[in-house]
Amino acid sequence: MQHSSLLGRITFDPKIFDCKPIVRGLRISVEMILDLFSQGVTEEELLEDFPDLEPEDIRACLAYAKTVVANEDVKYLSLQEA
Repeated sequence: MQHSSLLGRITFDPKIFDCKPIVRGLRISVEMILDLFSQGVTEEELLEDFPDLEPEDIRACLAYAKTVVANEDVKYLSLQEA
């Protein structure tokens, strides 16, 4: 699936999660999918836990994150221990 087609799966609805990016109008946010991935949840587990989610939706979340990061001017952050 093309990058632009994947991004078309990401929608915004002011009535759902204050217009944060969501998957196909569902109450599944891109942020939640990325957070679950960062915790080690696998694609198979996501698809099992969210029956309305499709493999292309997961790829769309990753494509969206890549697009956002690619267009940011992020400065190096140094984390210091307290």
